[in-house]
Amino acid sequence: MSLITILSLAVQAGLIVHVIKTGRNSLWIWAIALIPIAGALAYIVVELAPAVFGGEAARKAKKGVQRALDPDRDLRKVSAQVAIAGDVDSRKRLGEQLFERQQYDQAIQAYQAGLTGIFEHDPTLLLGLARAQFAKQEFTAARESLDRLIQHNPDFKSAEGHLLYARALEAEGSLDKAATEYAVLEGNFPGAEARLRYGLLLKRLGRAEDARRVLKELLESAQLAPRHYRKAQAEWLEQAAREIG
Repeated sequence: MSLITILSLAVQAGLIVHVIKTGRNSLWIWAIALIPIAGALAYIVVELAPAVFGGEAARKAKKGVQRALDPDRDLRKVSAQVAIAGDVDSRKRLGEQLFERQQYDQAIQAYQAGLTGIFEHDPTLLLGLARAQFAKQEFTAARESLDRLIQHNPDFKSAEGHLLYARALEAEGSLDKAATEYAVLEGNFPGAEARLRYGLLLKRLGRAEDARRVLKELLESAQLAPRHYRKAQAEWLEQAAREIG
């Protein structure tokens, strides 16, 4: 028996003992025993690394491995929470889980199911509903959900919601109204997307000079921003640069 084999068996045995002593899920025993390398690495990343090192990186690694091993784990968990409590937070999380999976019909149903009683006009649920409707290309329905949100929650502020409203108007063909909303967002949205979309819409409206000004100012301001901002906004900045030529 080679030294590597002996060390591998020793690591497996040690991890299995650790599972038993610490009361971890017994499924880990089978994973470590039947899938020696992958099972051991998964256990180290999911169970040991966060405990030893902590920090955001360890938590992300753990979540990534858990998602790979059981992609529906979070969905099952939040579905159970909705069944037990049925509160706004759990319905919002369920809608988000379904939205991330591009299950837009189910996401719409999840949000609509929560819009009852005292939560009939809850802004977070209405915003989630509008996002799912827009993703399904139900642009008028998305805009109507946002109108409802604004009407019943006049103090609610959301840059994401405001951008979505402008995009819904544009998708409906209400270009002048959309341009007005983009203009308001231009100096307030925390990112490059709103200004890029404003410039593109101005170009569609035949306002070429205004479009060029907006896109040029976007690129100039980005040059003064920190590197991490430019990296995060690279998609929109590159598109703006292509439009200017």
